[in-house]
This record gives sequence, C-alpha cells and structure tokens, in this order.
Amino acid sequence: MLELLFLLLPVAAGYGWVMGRNSLRHAQQKQSKILSRHYYRGLNFLLSDQPDKAVDTLIKMISVDSDTLETHIAMGNFFRHRGELDRAIRIHQTLVGKDNLSAEQKALALKELGRDYLLAGFLERAEAAYLQLLESDKHYLEAQQQLFNIYQTTKEWDRAIELAERMVACHGDNDELCQRVAHFYCEQAAIEIQQDNLKQAHALLQKAVRSDEHAVRPFLMLGKLALNHAQAADAYDYLSQVPERDINWLSEAMPLIETAAQESKRLAEFEEFLEQHWQKCASAYLAKTRLVARQVGEGEASSFLLQQLRRSPTMKGFRQLMDLYLKQDAANDSGNSLRMLQELVDEQIQRRPKYRCGSCGFSGQSIHWLCPSCKKWGTVKPIKGLDGE
Repeated sequence: MLELLFLLLPVAAGYGWVMGRNSLRHAQQKQSKILSRHYYRGLNFLLSDQPDKAVDTLIKMISVDSDTLETHIAMGNFFRHRGELDRAIRIHQTLVGKDNLSAEQKALALKELGRDYLLAGFLERAEAAYLQLLESDKHYLEAQQQLFNIYQTTKEWDRAIELAERMVACHGDNDELCQRVAHFYCEQAAIEIQQDNLKQAHALLQKAVRSDEHAVRPFLMLGKLALNHAQAADAYDYLSQVPERDINWLSEAMPLIETAAQESKRLAEFEEFLEQHWQKCASAYLAKTRLVARQVGEGEASSFLLQQLRRSPTMKGFRQLMDLYLKQDAANDSGNSLRMLQELVDEQIQRRPKYRCGSCGFSGQSIHWLCPSCKKWGTVKPIKGLDGE
C-alpha cells in the first residue's frame, strides 16, 4: 500500500501542474478579454468625440502601479501639452491618491500636478502641491523656484522671504538666494515708501543690504530717499558705495551722487571720487566734464570731452559736446545747425533702450529689477556702448 502511494505522488504533482496551468491560462484569457473590451470602448469614445469618457476608460484599462506609472504620467502630460488641463489634472490627481505607489513616485506625480495647476491658473492649489514637494530631496529645487514665481506673481513678499529663510535653514545660502531676498526686502520697502512709512522702509532696506553683499538696489533707494528728504550728506554716503557693489550701476548713481555732493557741499570729496571712476562710464566722464567746465572753463571742458569721445564714443557724450559748443558760439550762425543736430541726437537717445537683460536680451527704457521676459532678478543692467554708457 505504501509503495502505491509513492507511485501516485508523481501523478498527483503532474495533475496539479496541468490544472494550475489551465487556471492561469483561463485567468489570462479573462484579463485579455477585459482589456480588449476597455480598449474598444475607449477607442469608440474617442471616435465619437467623448474624450472625458475615453480618459476614464483608459485609466481603468491600465491599472496604476510602479510598472505603469510612466504610462499614466505620459498620458497626463499629453493632455497638458494639448491644453486639455482638466483631463491632465484628473490623471495626475488619480496618481497622487494611489496608496500602492512609493513616496518618490507620488512626488513625481505631484510635480506634474503642480504644473497642471499653474497652467490652469489655480495658484493656491499649485502652491499647496509645491509646498509638499519641498520635503522631496529630488524635486525641492523646482518646488522652490515655482513657489518663488507664485509669490512674485501675487506680490506676497512676506511669504517669499519666509520661503527663502526656510531654504537657507534647510540647505544653506547661495548667491542667487541672497540676491532674491535682497530684492524681496526692496519690494516691501517700495510699498512702505508709497505709504509714506519711511522708518519701516529704511529698516527693510537695511535688511536688504545685509542680505546680499553685492546688492545695489537698496543703496540706490536709500540715496533717493535721503535726497527727497533733504538729507544730502546721507545720500552721498549711500550712493558712493554703489561702484563698490557693482560697477555696472555707476551710471545710474552718478547723477544722484553729483546732486548730493553739491547740496551737501562735498565737492572736494566728489572730485576725488571722480578721479577714481570717471573712465568707467559715460555718465561719469560727463560729470567730470561739468566739473572741468566749472573750474577752468567750457573750452577746456570741450577739449577734455572730445578726447574722451575719441576713446569711448557715446551718443550722450556727443550730445554734451554739442551743448558746450553752442554755449561757446552762441552768436555764431552755425549754432542753428548744431541745435538741429542736437535735437536729432536727443530724439535718438529717447528712442533707444537704456537697459538690457544679460540673460535673455530683453531691453527697455526703464529699470526692471525682475526681468519681465525670463523672470530673473538682477539680470537687467545699463547698456554699454554707443547708445548707452
């Protein structure tokens, strides 16, 4: 009897294998029929112009797991690129809500969902998504950038500063982050100045100075603020620090420094300042020209300016030179021609852009501390060359 049992064991094993294989084949056939049915239903919905139902059918057709995550992400991105943001949001929301995905996979889906919300204009929802992504080691940089963009759009400078301080605490500071913080404080200060809260504005600008060692904007704002309130000596002290921070902005500060020096009776100190910087830009050597005209006469000033223009010609310089010639030859008949030429040069100066972004090339006649085109801080600077400085 025992021998018979041993003989039957291989038969039982073989029978179990055959039955298991048949059961697996039956399950695969059943699954294939289900997928085939969903496929044809989804195709029918697409052909009959019912894309919402087609999306639902496709989501049912492909179960969400780690193997099909990329398929779902690609499907959502496809709809987003087509401008069908509601469908992209539905797909990515489905992924974020799945419990069988890892934290990294959910973070990827959350990043795509945040992009959907941004394009759809749902800034509060996008903010919530990106705030969650700050906890992700892989996506926190993009989350930080998008949150800054949101706060800049909504002008929530307090929240932007809070975010920057949080990033410094978690990941340390860097030049770009320090530059952003300084501009955020300046934006807050500009609001306080408009509301005539000068004490608060001054405190915010001092914070901007401490935030970024290369910041120019707070010194320009402090200088203008002091000049507007008859504090010329303070204005001179603030503005004279601009070239030490960024020499590119000397042209913007120079007319203000000259005014502050005259009002505070610090012309000797201003002359020493010019000796160090007059060759740096057109505004500086024009200030030097005016100083020479006051000290030794317009003839010497004309010779000095002409010599400088041969080295570094600018439209602003030619305009000043013609002004000097007109003052010297007021009774000469050629004065009319010079005045016409001066008017043409003035018109050309007014038409040409004064500032250009070093990142994207955007140009304009007004200062934009945040480039309207590439949305970067501090990349727009005065133009150099014939049409500029």
